[in-house]
Amino acid sequence: MSEHQPFSQVLRRATAAAHERAHHSTYMEALLGGRLALDDYATLVTQYWHVYGALEDGADRFGDDPVVGGFAVDALRRRDALAADLAFLRGPAWADDLTPLPATATYVDRIRDTVDRWPGGWVAHHYTRYLGDLAGGQAVRGLLRRTYGVTGDGSRFYDFSALGPVPLFRTHYRSLLDAAAWDDVERARIADEACHAFELNIAMLAELAGTVPPEHLAA
Repeated sequence: MSEHQPFSQVLRRATAAAHERAHHSTYMEALLGGRLALDDYATLVTQYWHVYGALEDGADRFGDDPVVGGFAVDALRRRDALAADLAFLRGPAWADDLTPLPATATYVDRIRDTVDRWPGGWVAHHYTRYLGDLAGGQAVRGLLRRTYGVTGDGSRFYDFSALGPVPLFRTHYRSLLDAAAWDDVERARIADEACHAFELNIAMLAELAGTVPPEHLAA
């Protein structure tokens, strides 16, 4: 892996195939096709509650880190938005049942492991989630509006207006990846962890598909 190659480009190419598989998972294709009930989507939001809690615990821990602290951007935090969305989707007692799916628990454990021992690994998970939310996640926001009439609460997870212009922020994020003081060995480790993060996400989506009535999954 050449040190002259921008790491953001390396990371994007390394994860491209896994990213495509996640996007075309059975669950995501049914969601983007407007075939799921709103409560099926709420189950995904519940899984996100756990995933983003682990990521944002990492942001708390690494905010002052000289190498990865720049990724801990407060305007990216999603827990408050997820709470508002779950209150809308599941009602005032939404917090009474937040049990994660087994695949989600495995995913969260991996994120927490990186938070405990490896800042670069935390960035790998941070990258796979937040840059995806800033790009493809906006398609889900549009779907919620068009298909379910959901705007505001119920779709706040995808509202990143506090960041300012999203394309500019994505450019800034890529510049953080390119500037981080990682050698080629560490970059390779982070790229491998990002691919693993996508695999964990794919496993979570597969389990989510198993919670949906089969007729909602059929194209």
